[in-house]
Amino acid sequence: MDGLLVNIKISVNEKIYLKDPESSALGKRILKHSIELIHAIGFENFNFKKLGNEIGSNESSIYRYFENKHKLLLYLTSWYWGWLEYKLVFSTNGISNTADKLVRAIEIICDVIQEDSRFSHINEVKLSQILISEYSKSYLTKEVDTENKEGYFSIYKRLIIRVKEMIENVNPTYQYPASLASSVVEGALHQHFFKRTFPLNYRLF
Repeated sequence: MDGLLVNIKISVNEKIYLKDPESSALGKRILKHSIELIHAIGFENFNFKKLGNEIGSNESSIYRYFENKHKLLLYLTSWYWGWLEYKLVFSTNGISNTADKLVRAIEIICDVIQEDSRFSHINEVKLSQILISEYSKSYLTKEVDTENKEGYFSIYKRLIIRVKEMIENVNPTYQYPASLASSVVEGALHQHFFKRTFPLNYRLF
């Protein structure tokens, strides 16, 4: 089965980037080292000059792929949600019992992330830590309404819809499945943050 999944590609809205970073070795290095650098110094201290030094390339070469560091963060967060959706679909596909399927989906969403060898240029563990710390910076901007209309958050919303539908399959009369689905996904990030930041015997779920 693993052999069938070697060529899996996580698709990100093409409006987010100027040139697909998955299309070249340099683009993949940009993704790999941007994750490493943001994880190490935080998004606020991150810039393309520092990234250029890390990859041994001119700052201008990075601008050929991304308009600015905000768009790069949008790409990374979108990639993560797409990867999580792929994991969720693959792990629940063979489960016929609706309650068991929902439980498994929640486990996937809330679990501590392990590195996925199928994507050698993406460190999913460090990327998940970036999501935990920095995800809100991708949408708490003045441009969020325009970016939403452009479909920048479509992968995230698609994941929420999948979980919403699983909730409805368990209980069709539940009135707030979308709100609950969103709370599960967002709550998982928050709980991991609290566990890491305020580790006073804090138990995750």
